Amino acid sequence: MSLFSLRPDSLPLRPLSRPGRLWAVVLAIACAATLLLVALPAQADDAEARPAESPYFFVRSDDPGTDRLPLKATEVDARIAGAIADVTVTQRYRNEGQRPIEARYVFPGSTRAAVHAMQVRIGSRLIVADIREKQRARIEFEAAKREGKTTALLEQERPNVFAMNVANILPGDEVAVELRYTELLPPSEGRYQFVFPTVVGPRYHRPKAEGGSSSFTAVPYLRAGEASATKFDLRVAFASPLPVSALRSSSHGIEVEGEGTNAARVALGGGADDDSGNRNNRDFILDWQLAGEQLTSGLTLFPGKPGEENFFLAMVEPPRAIATAQIVPRDYVFVVDISGSMHGYPLDTAKVLLRHLIGSLRPSDTFNVLLFSGSNRVLNESSVPATQANIDQALRVIGQMGGSGSTEIVPALKRVAALPKAPEVSRSVIVVTDGFVTVESEVFQLIRRNLDKTNVFAFGIGSSVNRHLIEGIARAGQGEPFIVTRPDQAKAQAERLRRMIDSPVLTQVKARFEGLETYDVEPQPLPDVLGGRPVLLFGKWRGEPRGQLVVEGQAAHGAWQAMLPVATPDPDAAALRHLWARHRIQSLSDQEALQGGDAQRDAITALGLRYSLLTQYTSFIAVDRVVRNPGGEAAAVNQPSPLPQGVSEKAVGSLGAEVPSTPEASGWLALAVVLLMLLGAAWHRGGDSVKRLWRRPRRLQHGLRARAR
Repeated sequence: MSLFSLRPDSLPLRPLSRPGRLWAVVLAIACAATLLLVALPAQADDAEARPAESPYFFVRSDDPGTDRLPLKATEVDARIAGAIADVTVTQRYRNEGQRPIEARYVFPGSTRAAVHAMQVRIGSRLIVADIREKQRARIEFEAAKREGKTTALLEQERPNVFAMNVANILPGDEVAVELRYTELLPPSEGRYQFVFPTVVGPRYHRPKAEGGSSSFTAVPYLRAGEASATKFDLRVAFASPLPVSALRSSSHGIEVEGEGTNAARVALGGGADDDSGNRNNRDFILDWQLAGEQLTSGLTLFPGKPGEENFFLAMVEPPRAIATAQIVPRDYVFVVDISGSMHGYPLDTAKVLLRHLIGSLRPSDTFNVLLFSGSNRVLNESSVPATQANIDQALRVIGQMGGSGSTEIVPALKRVAALPKAPEVSRSVIVVTDGFVTVESEVFQLIRRNLDKTNVFAFGIGSSVNRHLIEGIARAGQGEPFIVTRPDQAKAQAERLRRMIDSPVLTQVKARFEGLETYDVEPQPLPDVLGGRPVLLFGKWRGEPRGQLVVEGQAAHGAWQAMLPVATPDPDAAALRHLWARHRIQSLSDQEALQGGDAQRDAITALGLRYSLLTQYTSFIAVDRVVRNPGGEAAAVNQPSPLPQGVSEKAVGSLGAEVPSTPEASGWLALAVVLLMLLGAAWHRGGDSVKRLWRRPRRLQHGLRARAR
C-alpha cells in the first residue's frame, strides 16, 4: 500500500499500552520528517545533483556567478543545389557570469546528415577540429579541460542526436562553434522537403537498475509554455538547375525572395508566433517543387584527385503508380502509442489519423488495434473483419484514450509478432508514435527478426518526432515513414498509405552499368520503391567515364526499364564522397542492430576516420593551444531545451527522473496530510499519552514566558 493512499480507517493500529502509543506517534513523526529530508536536495545547484537517467525540468540556479543559459544563438545557413543540401550550423556561446564554465548542449540533427567538419572561433582565433576515435577524443577533451584550454567536443548520441561540450569558457568570452553537414533530399511524388530539427524530444528511458538495456544522456527541459532565451535564425539559398516554385512551410512563417527562379531565397519571419523564443521548439519544414514537376534525376559523377576515389550518385524517377485491378485481402494491425508524451495535441492528431486509416478499410480487410504505454492490450485476440460495427467500436475505444505512463514499445511489438495470421493474407503493421524512446536498435532488430514477412509502416506524430526511430522502423520493415505534424495533414497521409499498399510503384528492382566500371555500390540489394520516391544508387567508379546505367523492375502494368547515360564528371559534386560514406555507415549500423552488440565498430570507425565523418564511434575534437584557465576549475552547465510544441509536461514528469529541486507545494501538503492523519488516529485511539505529548511543549512555552516576566 502506498503511503499516500493511507486513510485513518485503514491504518493497521491495534490497542497498545500507553508507552506503546506514545512511541507510535514519535515514530510517525520521525518517518514523516525523514521523508521531508529525503525530498530536499543536497545542493540547490543542479550541476551538483546526481545525474538523472531520464529528462528533467530545468531548475534555475541561485548562484549569481554562474551563467546557466550560455547558448545565446543558433544560426543555420543551408545551400540547396538540386537534391543536395550543404548546411552550416553556428552555435554561439557566451559566458555572462563571473566564473569559468563548461557548457553542455544536446541537440538534434537530420537522420540523413553527413557531419564532416567542425571549427571553433574564439575572438580572432580559429581552431579547426580533428576527427578521432570516440574514446580517444573524450580523453583529449578531458586532458585539455584540466590544463585550462578552451576545447570543444562533438559526439553522436544517436544518428539524429548530438552532444556538444565546450569547456573553459571564461567570463565575457564568446565562442562560436560551426558544424558543417551535407544531406541528400530525394523527392517524394514530385515534391522536395528540407527539414531542420530544432529540439530533442524527451526520451523515455528505463534505468538499467530496472532492467533497461539502453543509455541516453539526461536532458533538462524548460516548463511548458516557457520560451527559450536562445535566438534561432535560419536561411535557405537555392542554386537549382530548374526554377523553384511552390515554396511553403507548414511549421514556421517564412519570407521568400525569387520564387519561380533558379536562385530563390528563404528566411524565417512573417508570423506572429515566430519571435526568437518560439522558433526553436519544433522542426523547421520547407517544401517545394521544380518547374514542370520534373525531378533532378540523372547520373552524377565526381572525379577525385589523381590517386583518389571517384564517386557517383544515380537518382532515377520511378514510374507512376497505377492501381491494380485485383484487390488482395489484407490484414492491418495498428500499434498506437498512448504514453505520457502523446498526451494532448499529439494523441489528438493520432486519433484523427486513425479515424481516416481505419475508417477507409474495405469490407474484405481484417484489422486489429494494440494500444501501448507502460503495458499494452489488444482490442481483439485476433483480427476481425472491417465491418462498420467493428470499425465504430475500435474508434470509440481509441477516442476515449488519454496519454499517460511510459513508452514500452518493445513489448508491444513482440505481442504484435505473436498475433495469429492466416497464411494467405498479406499483413501490414502501422506504428503510430512520437518515437520518444531510447531503444531504437532493439526495435529495429525485433522487426527484422520477427516481422520479416510483414510490411511495417511508421507514422511519426508531433512537432519534433524522433525521425531516427520512424525512418528506421520503415527501413527494417520494408515500409515507408510518414510524419504528421498537424491534424489537417492526417487525411492526406492516410490516403498516401492506402495508395502504397494497394499498388507498390516498383518491385524486383535491379541496376547494372554498361561500359562503366563500378564498385562499392549502395544499397545492395535495391529495395522496392513505394510512394513515388526515386531509385537511389551510390557507389564508386574507375576508368573512363562512359556507357550507361540500366535500371529495371516490375511495375503495376508490367516490366519497366530506365536508362541514364554517363555524363561528364562534375568537379563541384564533392558532397558525393561524404554521402556515399554516410550511406555505407547507415547500412553497417542497420546490420549491427540486427546482429546486436558492436559487431561493426571497427568498420564504422574506419569509415568515420577516413572520410572525416561523425559516427557513433568517432567524434570531433577542437583544442585551443592557449592555457586560458589555469587549473581548469569550471562550473558544469547543462543548457536546457524548450519543451517541444504540443508535448505535455507528462513526457518529463511521468518518467520518474530525479529532479534537483525542492518539493512542490503539493508534495509538502501531501506529507502534512499524512502526518496529521497519523496523529489524528493515534489521538483518537491513544488516550492520555498522546495528549500529554501534545500539551508538554505548550506547558514548557508558558513556563519560559513566566520566567521572562
